[in-house]
Amino acid sequence: MTDDSSDEKWQIGAEKLTDVYQGMVSAAPPGLMDFSDIMTRDLFGGIWTREQLDVAQRRLIVMGVIAAIGGPNTWKLQCKSALKRGELTEDQVREVLIQATPYVGYPRTAELVGPTEEAISECRREAADADADTVAGDEAD
Repeated sequence: MTDDSSDEKWQIGAEKLTDVYQGMVSAAPPGLMDFSDIMTRDLFGGIWTREQLDVAQRRLIVMGVIAAIGGPNTWKLQCKSALKRGELTEDQVREVLIQATPYVGYPRTAELVGPTEEAISECRREAADADADTVAGDEAD
């Protein structure tokens, strides 16, 4: 294993990973696993930081790929991140599935409906909790 902590590209990747997933996913400590080091440095420090596409555009591509190959947990993470970052609305997240269905098939996208609704519900609940905390903080002042 390598220790990439001094590698500027790894540092940039770690920050981008946290940003892309709104803190729901963060980089493993450098040197812990080669796989994580490579993913952090090359995928998030290299590809996700390129200027040609923004994060929202890259996310739609990733969502299309996940819809095609499957992966309900990864799909849910992408949905939730897109919602939290304000890249997509609830209706738009659902529309991604509708758009993908004729291309990847009903069985493949049907398994993503539940995780989509879970992501939406969790985001609503987290937003409501944050609002309640803000109101409680304001009342305490």
